[in-house]
Amino acid sequence: MQKNQDAPRVIVKKARGHGGHHGGAWKVAYADFVTAMMALFIVLWIVGQSKTVREAVAAYFKDPSGIQQQGAPSILKGGAGGIKPQGLPPKDPEPREGGSGKSETAALEATAATLREKIHSQSHLANLEDKVRIEMVDQGLRIQLVETDQGIFFDVGSSRVKVATRELLTIVAGEVGKLPNDLVVEGHTDARPYAGAPNYSNWELSADRANAARRILEAGGVPPAQVVQVVGYADRQLANPKDPLDATNRRTSIIVRYTAKAAH
Repeated sequence: MQKNQDAPRVIVKKARGHGGHHGGAWKVAYADFVTAMMALFIVLWIVGQSKTVREAVAAYFKDPSGIQQQGAPSILKGGAGGIKPQGLPPKDPEPREGGSGKSETAALEATAATLREKIHSQSHLANLEDKVRIEMVDQGLRIQLVETDQGIFFDVGSSRVKVATRELLTIVAGEVGKLPNDLVVEGHTDARPYAGAPNYSNWELSADRANAARRILEAGGVPPAQVVQVVGYADRQLANPKDPLDATNRRTSIIVRYTAKAAH
């Protein structure tokens, strides 16, 4: 049978959905937008948090696999621990063995800074400034008056104090007397045998100088009960053991001790 060459051709077009080839692009763009907004929200939230929370979040992003450590910062209110990077030892809450808590150390360091500033501000004490050593030690805060060969704090071979020494110790008394800490006053000499009166040695000299300092401290505002020990060591605790005759071995120390309740 011969096909009809004149029959019209029918072309069928299938309608495609609106999405077509590019129909999912808006979903990707929308997801990116939501992610960016969420990141912005997190940043704004972190900025408004306390330092502890910010440190905890920073530690997490540095090491997401870190574990909760007791005493470490926590981003949860009332949490017992926080995120701590691995490989770091736990932080000791005490600043030194046998010492007190951080707040007491800070108070003693503040007193040390105040003393340095007050002594420095007195121009007539300038020749003594480099001989006054104020430093933190294991026992607490130590203020040392270190002698020279000429004897700048006490008359040579005597417990008689210089005028400037009395003023210096009065400044010290005004600051340490405000603290609740106990005080220990120590006297030290060098190993040169005392050549003064008979039956009077470096033992008596070191003790008398310590007591002379104590009397000035108490007159300057230190409560008598705050001084718990006055001792003369003679030459038994040399600052310079390599040279027992060195003048720096002759010194008077005032130690502001850490409180017993804060000690280990």
